[in-house]
Amino acid sequence: MSEELLVKQSVAKGTAMGGAVLLVTVGVLEFLQGISAVAKDEVILVGVEYTYKLDVTAWGWIHLVLGAVVAATGIGLFSGVIWARISAPIICGLSIVVNFLWLPYQPWWAITIIVLNAVVIWAVATWDPAKI
Repeated sequence: MSEELLVKQSVAKGTAMGGAVLLVTVGVLEFLQGISAVAKDEVILVGVEYTYKLDVTAWGWIHLVLGAVVAATGIGLFSGVIWARISAPIICGLSIVVNFLWLPYQPWWAITIIVLNAVVIWAVATWDPAKI
């Protein structure tokens, strides 16, 4: 095995494990964001009309469910189970779409989660445990 491939796989493995921690963190924070939206907390700002308009409470429930699924996938990925490696890119892709639609409500938060999900997708797609 070439040294370059070994380094790339080591970086991908480290990023995948970091991604697992990020998934759990993002899941918990997204869950808390959902609680805030469901409770109609003052933290959530409702702006101008938006093409994909949903009630803030509906967005809250979406974030609650998605946050729980993301956190569970992160725990599974951290454990190294195969279902988590398969579902992590799908769940992250779904989270990217949901947070893209959430942009008018919390733009910086949504962009941060989109970027973190993209990093996790790269890490999980690149890491091959058989090569280390």
